[in-house]
Amino acid sequence: MYSRLTIVSIASALAVTAVCAQDKPQLTVDELVAKNVAAKGGADALRALQSVRFTGKMLVNDGQFQLAYAETKKRPDEVRTETTLQGMTAVEAYDGKEGWRISPFQGRKDPERMSADDVKPLMEDAEIDGPLVNWKEKGSTLEYVGREDVDGTSAYKIKVVRKNGDVNFVDLDPDHFLEIRILTHRVRHGAQEETETDVGDYEKIGGVFIPFSIESGRKGDPDKQKVVIEKAEANVPVDDAIFHFPTTASK
Repeated sequence: MYSRLTIVSIASALAVTAVCAQDKPQLTVDELVAKNVAAKGGADALRALQSVRFTGKMLVNDGQFQLAYAETKKRPDEVRTETTLQGMTAVEAYDGKEGWRISPFQGRKDPERMSADDVKPLMEDAEIDGPLVNWKEKGSTLEYVGREDVDGTSAYKIKVVRKNGDVNFVDLDPDHFLEIRILTHRVRHGAQEETETDVGDYEKIGGVFIPFSIESGRKGDPDKQKVVIEKAEANVPVDDAIFHFPTTASK
């Protein structure tokens, strides 16, 4: 049995630990962003990464269906994503001004321009760096809103309000300062929408750490789609034409 002196010593040690934890200075938004930039490889490496091409697979319906996946991004804000199954390829693309899609799985084989609401996720996907890097230039505002438990990790949480009014809550791993979860609030077609994206399995490509696992879907929905990157190429030559709306529709 512990003596009274031992119990007092333990209590005192715990009290000192608690005081030290309270006295530990909190990181500011600017410090968190700086750590995020450094964790990704640094500002110079990020600026040098002008384009990326990913190939892999997309798992949907709890993994029951597997689609071939390809995505190309090019600065400043272009992106094209292709998913292929049984010889049919769906396309979504954004050229910095407008977005468009081809949806063969819905019976639409000709390209269609996307509405302003529908193109919002593509605008965010076009970012090679994520929502925190160069946030001022993007017209966003940032606020540190405290710590949050993310599957057992006490993550740093930053609120990002974008120029178009969309809101991202970005959770940073406390040890590596890389994104592990992004919760997005936006209005689409007059309705509030919450999308939760978990990212991980970071690998260095062209001097920059990029997630090779992206799982996303509506918050609370157990059936999220998962993208697994199997190959990534940095600074590949990319023809801008692949991002633009096709001048002729397929027949």
